Amino acid sequence: MPNKGHVIPLKEAVRAWFSISWQTFGGPAGQIAVMQHKLVDDKRWISQRRFLHALNFCHLLPGPEAQQLAIYTGWLLNGWIGGLIAGILFVIPGAVAILGLSALYIAAGSTAVVTGLFAGVAPAVVAIVAHALQRVASRALGHPILVALAVTAFIALAFFKIPFPVVVLTAGALGWALSRKIPELRRVKADPSDNGPAPLISDDALHQDRPSHRRSLLIILLGAMVWLAPVGLAALVFSPQSVFVDQGLFFSGAAIVTFGGAYAVLAYVAQQAVNVFHWLAPGEMVKGLALAETTPGPLIMVVQFVAFVGAYRNPGSLDPWVAAVLASLLVTWVTFVPCFIFVFLGAPYLERLRGNQHVAAALTGITAAVVGVIADISLYFTEHTLFNDVRPFQWGPIQFDVPVWASWNPVALAITALACLLIFWLKWPTMRTLGLCSAIGLGVGIVTMLNS
Repeated sequence: MPNKGHVIPLKEAVRAWFSISWQTFGGPAGQIAVMQHKLVDDKRWISQRRFLHALNFCHLLPGPEAQQLAIYTGWLLNGWIGGLIAGILFVIPGAVAILGLSALYIAAGSTAVVTGLFAGVAPAVVAIVAHALQRVASRALGHPILVALAVTAFIALAFFKIPFPVVVLTAGALGWALSRKIPELRRVKADPSDNGPAPLISDDALHQDRPSHRRSLLIILLGAMVWLAPVGLAALVFSPQSVFVDQGLFFSGAAIVTFGGAYAVLAYVAQQAVNVFHWLAPGEMVKGLALAETTPGPLIMVVQFVAFVGAYRNPGSLDPWVAAVLASLLVTWVTFVPCFIFVFLGAPYLERLRGNQHVAAALTGITAAVVGVIADISLYFTEHTLFNDVRPFQWGPIQFDVPVWASWNPVALAITALACLLIFWLKWPTMRTLGLCSAIGLGVGIVTMLNS
């Protein structure tokens, strides 16, 4: 029987999550694969059935689904303390790495070395995002209706600039409504647990909490206070118009509407950071994603780069380096704290919805829309990487960016083609592809510098 919610010894769980945290490269797919191997195949602490159930419902929540999956499984194994440990350890390595790389970018961003590295890494990211699109589409679009939902989502985002939360939530509602006429959309996927390793711990022994209004209200109130307290403190210490408050409020809002993971929100964040707040220059979001791709942890850590660069350039009365570090930590806090609130609040209810066909249908519609969202971000990155000049075009309600063809970058195009060859044909992993492409970009930058 569980002891105070600990299905396994807490020290053993901490060691496992620490090990997982340093292996979470390659975006959500790689992070989920690491947890699958460690928790289901190796340790056999949780069954394939429960792992997939947790994963499916984490897709329904806003925020990085891989971190939420860590929190959820940590909660199943060790209660709320296990969820906190799993979620915090999942973020720390990437946060430390992005902080250091952001500082390096600011300190040496104009040098040939850093410029060359980004010249190679940014085109590789185009191929990585395209590969993510292909992977998600191959799994999600198993019915013509779902293909239509994905295409519609792409058109709504790319050409009509409809906010992505509206697109994703509408797709979820359509998935549920259409499932009444198309039973395939509400069919819960077959459980492959018979083919997986038998767990050492039965499903009935995993942690459970009885849902109640009192428990939910306590989590909401306490969680909201912890989540937004740093933003309020920044408003008191500095001013309500400071960059810290602007970033804290913006990324707090983004954290609760980021359905579909990092790729789904990056176009929105990039547009706001560049055109509204002027924290970044055009094209710098691609560099931030390149940094996030090379570090462990969720890809949404790119927001830490945005905060660091934006605060360094708008420090107010503070030293730019101090402002950059404070903003980086603040944005990391407001981005990831909601994940704990959502999981702790919803997990007891979600456990009661295992096998619910209506929820499965909504999830199917959302997943199809995410394909269109990733297609939109893929187009955005491709345009801003392969072309040096991109201009807006508008005709009535239709608006989109048009690349200036004379500004195409032959080096970026060649490296993108190479990265696509390595990833799609030779099946190279992300880190090896990024390493080779960054080396090529560095070589080109050094040659250019020597010849100038």
